[in-house]
Amino acid sequence: QGTSAYLVEGDEMTLVDTGMPWHADTVRHGIEQVAGSLSAIDRVLITHFDFDHVGGLNSLAAKGLDAPVAVGADDEPYLARRKRPTWNNRKGLFQRVTDLTRTPPDVPIEPVADGDTVGGFEAYHTPGHTPGHTVFVDEALSLAMVGDLVRESNGEFEVPPWFLNYDQAEAEASLRSYVERAPGVDIVCQGH
Repeated sequence: QGTSAYLVEGDEMTLVDTGMPWHADTVRHGIEQVAGSLSAIDRVLITHFDFDHVGGLNSLAAKGLDAPVAVGADDEPYLARRKRPTWNNRKGLFQRVTDLTRTPPDVPIEPVADGDTVGGFEAYHTPGHTPGHTVFVDEALSLAMVGDLVRESNGEFEVPPWFLNYDQAEAEASLRSYVERAPGVDIVCQGH
């Protein structure tokens, strides 16, 4: 349905994003096929706080996922539900509406900042799509989990359109900054 969640097998098992609430059973089934059970997951990386990337987290936690969840520091208060998204920004308003019934997930939530390392992944703060959008790069696997920093269009990567971002100029600047400072990788996994 247009949203991706990834299971990365390295020295440990990492789930990246969780899809929408109705994706949770599909994600769980995929994890069970590869890893045996949700308890095999060592960590969850959330690229950003959007319904289609965090929506399945509560269901997965209720069914046995107990791994810590790493999310960008500026999105962490929203995931933990200590703060509500702003209503005076088109993206924040949409997030606020889609977050009306969600409760905080029953798993430890750990904020990450630019340059932090989680498992073998280095965090790159890439705000614009959301305030805490974060790209996670594992150099050893030559892998970048870019979330919604970019989307594919006719074989090219581009910044999502303005109406999908909190701040279009900041999203464009984040992409330029990421390309300038991140290591080259062979695999780029995007959110859509």
